[in-house]
Amino acid sequence: MSVFCHPITFGNQAIGGNLFLAPMAGYTDIPFRSLCLKHGADLTYTEMISAEGLYRNGAKTLEMLKRAPNEKEYVIQLFMGGLEPIRKAVEQVLGYSPLMIDINCGCPVIKVTKTGSGSALMKKPELVQEMVKTIKECTDIPVSVKFRLGWDKEHENFLEFAQAAIDGGAEVLTLHARNRTEGYAPFAHWEKITELKKYLEVHAPEVRLIGSGDLFTAEDVLRMLKKTQVDAVMIARGAIGNPFIFEDAKALDAKREVPALTVQKRIDTLLEHLDTTISLYGEKSACHQMRKCATFYLKGMQNVSETKKKLSHAETRDDYLQACQLLTIGQ
Repeated sequence: MSVFCHPITFGNQAIGGNLFLAPMAGYTDIPFRSLCLKHGADLTYTEMISAEGLYRNGAKTLEMLKRAPNEKEYVIQLFMGGLEPIRKAVEQVLGYSPLMIDINCGCPVIKVTKTGSGSALMKKPELVQEMVKTIKECTDIPVSVKFRLGWDKEHENFLEFAQAAIDGGAEVLTLHARNRTEGYAPFAHWEKITELKKYLEVHAPEVRLIGSGDLFTAEDVLRMLKKTQVDAVMIARGAIGNPFIFEDAKALDAKREVPALTVQKRIDTLLEHLDTTISLYGEKSACHQMRKCATFYLKGMQNVSETKKKLSHAETRDDYLQACQLLTIGQ
């Protein structure tokens, strides 16, 4: 019987489990989200989508709203630096019936923060309160906010920020336990997640908390659920090249045997990921796009330098096949 993995509700929405795939720019497109769902993810998030792009009816931005065939429910994440585009953006989003709308207040990338979006919003909790309030005026589906500890070490205002989001009407919070200047460097400060959880238990017990940061193995997932007592976890980089992390964590939690990660399993999943990407974007584009995550499937393996080199220059599906064949030599 599972101990830490369990169903969860967000507002009036019920979800079958509490292991989520994080929104990651350039990674969580339809093929990858579909693959993670197949391997046990309970909920998936789109890449962060520009509210301004939706406001202007940008074709490429609208394309990002589409869901995978097996994506019965998903979360659409928006980023923006002000209130102006929100109402029209939400109108566009609602046409795709997401389970929830998430506001990105955590991205530390300069090209995002310089527009006042992402983690730059950590400096303006009152603006985020208004953002949430504006979305809630347009819809009754749950609204969540994903944020960091603060803009930098000297301005870690995550408790104040969380309260502002709640005051605006947010039903769900996700804390990535690093400040903006720390980027993705080790180590995430899980004790801050625990601190926020305890704060919510007193001030807003109805609000759900999702924990994020340094979840690279099934053991990490269960350790965060146990240590911080969060309602759910959001797995980001740990799922790239390892969509099995969701089903492995569930098996571990239920005290079932975790399936072995064989070379053939890695190859089959990489090629499945590639083929789904090809079916959506065409061979040339897909083969270029897959380069950034293909080598993640080889993580922890020895003597794979030649395979990695070939994958980083692969132009066709056959190039990927030839690179993968090197892995089977001597197996």
